[in-house]
Amino acid sequence: MIEQFFRPESVRQALELKRQYLDTAVYFGGGSKLNAAPAKTVTRVAIALAGLGMDKILSQDGQLHIGAMITIQTLEHSPLIPAALREAIGFVYSKNVRNQATLGGEIAARQQESVLIPVLLAMHTKLILGNGMPVDLEDYINGARSELILSVMLPEPHIRCATRKISRSTGGSAVITAAVALDGKGKMRIALDGVTDKAIRLRDVERRNLSDAALETAVSNAISPRADLCSSAAYKRYIAGVVVADLLIECQQMRESW
Repeated sequence: MIEQFFRPESVRQALELKRQYLDTAVYFGGGSKLNAAPAKTVTRVAIALAGLGMDKILSQDGQLHIGAMITIQTLEHSPLIPAALREAIGFVYSKNVRNQATLGGEIAARQQESVLIPVLLAMHTKLILGNGMPVDLEDYINGARSELILSVMLPEPHIRCATRKISRSTGGSAVITAAVALDGKGKMRIALDGVTDKAIRLRDVERRNLSDAALETAVSNAISPRADLCSSAAYKRYIAGVVVADLLIECQQMRESW
């Protein structure tokens, strides 16, 4: 339960407050995750990040830099973002949530169901942390990290990438969310959410350079999902393979059309 609410005037002040209050404090973006289950906070101190200038989008030297405090709704309307990221944002069904949630908050929350993380993983996203150092998104979500995220960097914003959410209804929880990307050398990246407690890359499958039925089988065999209210484990294995193979075809067709 939040008992104290600070509004620092600079990133430096925000970092000092976190050092002072340590695990009793949490960075506060839009608040969509901190105020609701399952990510509802139990910390006492909130460090608000609004007003620190972390809500800009900049294209520089072929890279796309997105401020961590930009709302998902604002991001959706930017002409600079890749089509696959815009499509993933559309998976967030509630416009109220999109208006409140921030990109940095979506990443930091580490929720089991995150429709944005797979496409960001497939695009080899990097995060710029409060100390100014870059870290791979994959390393951040795999570690017990709580550093302040200043910005999100897409090193290859024009990479061919496709994503899909499988759910029982438009606004329902995802059975799985998948993303596939092809880099300039034709190497494949595969990311899945909904098959473990966090989004993952299927690196072993990527290295095998498969397609069609062989790719479906490899993806299905590479994951060990748990049954939940959305789906059985067997269906998750099956549909993950089908969707990844379909997304690869979509990416290949993008290349052919160019």
